Amino acid sequence: MIDRAGRPLESEPAPAACRIVDLRAGNLSVRLAESVGEVDAAQALRYRVFYDEMGARPDDRMARLRRDFDDFDDVCDHLLVIDHAKTGREAVVATYRLIRREHAQRLGRFYSSGEFDISNVLSWPGEVLELGRSCVDRGYRTRAAMQLLWRGIAAYVFHHDIELMFGCASLPGQDPDALALPLSYLHYHHLAPPALRPRALDALHVSMRRLPPHEIEPAKALAELPPLIKGYLRLGGFVGEGAVIDRQFNTTDVSIVVKTDLVTDKYYKHYERQARDVWAA
Repeated sequence: MIDRAGRPLESEPAPAACRIVDLRAGNLSVRLAESVGEVDAAQALRYRVFYDEMGARPDDRMARLRRDFDDFDDVCDHLLVIDHAKTGREAVVATYRLIRREHAQRLGRFYSSGEFDISNVLSWPGEVLELGRSCVDRGYRTRAAMQLLWRGIAAYVFHHDIELMFGCASLPGQDPDALALPLSYLHYHHLAPPALRPRALDALHVSMRRLPPHEIEPAKALAELPPLIKGYLRLGGFVGEGAVIDRQFNTTDVSIVVKTDLVTDKYYKHYERQARDVWAA
């Protein structure tokens, strides 16, 4: 039996040669989920991080099952970092959700469209990829796990010839005034060009221009940004116009757009070379 995304219900590892993503460093490896059981493990990890740690608000079914899930989980690809020193659900220690156009077409929308007008992104003629639900287990928030996630994304981007990545990225909390410095910094220093710029939906729009430009200290603002957003900026990423308060996840969301040339050039080549060194050792 298979699920709606074509994944087998039982976990039967695919041959390495058939995998789009298959990279390893020590006990950790990164690849796409290959069964419902592995998707379930990713959802359990997301629940622990988003709901137990970060204060997101589950509905009754999520709380009962202790899983974070929605309709997109059935149609997307789930990128996993796996610790081979562990077994079962606990072996999945990091995850990212990857949604391409063909995935979104099955539901008629991308996840981001619930918060942002992404029509400029969708008009891009090449392949696009929505990134979301990124999280890492508390015991694995080191450079190794994050590098593996990005190596996996780079391999996925390279395989599918993706030219543009986008998604929602979160700052903690629901008070934009408490986030005035990082929000203002992002708006003034990293706003996407008009042709690629998403915009918060009118009914949800929260201005990011909360401080005048002369009051912004870039170094201090960068220090207050979550690591994931800083990672996108290092890749030349941009933000859209306006933020959105996400009541369920207890966050303030911004829209991120990243052209993939730096991902493929900087990360794919660098980490593939690093991977060859690991295998040769």
